[in-house]
Amino acid sequence: SSGINAEWPLRPGAAYRTMDCGSLLSPGREVTSDEDSFEFLPHTDPATFVEEFQKSTSADNRIKFHTGTTTLGFKFKEGVIIAVDSRATAGSYIASQTVKKVIEINPYLLGTMAGGAADCSFWERLLAKQCRIYQLRNRERISVAAASKILSNMVYQYKGMGLSMGTMVCGWDKRGPGLYYVDSDGQRTTNYMFSVGSGSTYAYGVMDTGYRYEMSVEEAYDLGRKAIMHAAHRDAMSGGVVNLYHMKEDGWIKVSQTDVSQMYYQSLDEKK
Repeated sequence: SSGINAEWPLRPGAAYRTMDCGSLLSPGREVTSDEDSFEFLPHTDPATFVEEFQKSTSADNRIKFHTGTTTLGFKFKEGVIIAVDSRATAGSYIASQTVKKVIEINPYLLGTMAGGAADCSFWERLLAKQCRIYQLRNRERISVAAASKILSNMVYQYKGMGLSMGTMVCGWDKRGPGLYYVDSDGQRTTNYMFSVGSGSTYAYGVMDTGYRYEMSVEEAYDLGRKAIMHAAHRDAMSGGVVNLYHMKEDGWIKVSQTDVSQMYYQSLDEKK
């Protein structure tokens, strides 16, 4: 971490010690407040500053994030399916039923949001900028692995400082379809299937029952919708609509947007 000895708010043109978001590997450098950077709070140790509020015994001062969502991504023979719900909650309060939890980074890359909406939105939009810069410099699209590594490197610099993010990055590059999980601690891993959020256990249950790599496109669509629908029914923090995306060799397409309540009652009617 880096300390800054400055007045708050920042004065344009003044020099402060910050973490540089534009540099992917540099742990920090002297920049001005006009540059592309993420300023720290005026505290000698930001990680300790956040921890004091998270562990405070006073209910008025305590900061505790209540997050909830269900996001799902899985590979199959025809590409990658991304399915997410659309509910945003603040504790037990449903703040929105129409949140777009898929960040369209570029025509060949998608990111999902789980955790803090502000953190996911900010860092994935910054990732979109870095991917575009890479493409302009190298005259070719960035790989899924490189994009996920950039995101991991950026958020790792802020480990322990209160970020809340669990995202999937999926896309198609020279190696074919790619799917990575990246969280706010900088952890990065790849697999054929991920589900992130409070409803992920329910989604995994549906996936364990119905997943096959050789399934058809329509079967994959139905499985993705069904997994989010069942998770939204059982998890109070998930709901709204199912937004379904398909990542193909020629880029992603948005397949559908389906109300989870209608899907659930329709499934009950089909069982009769």
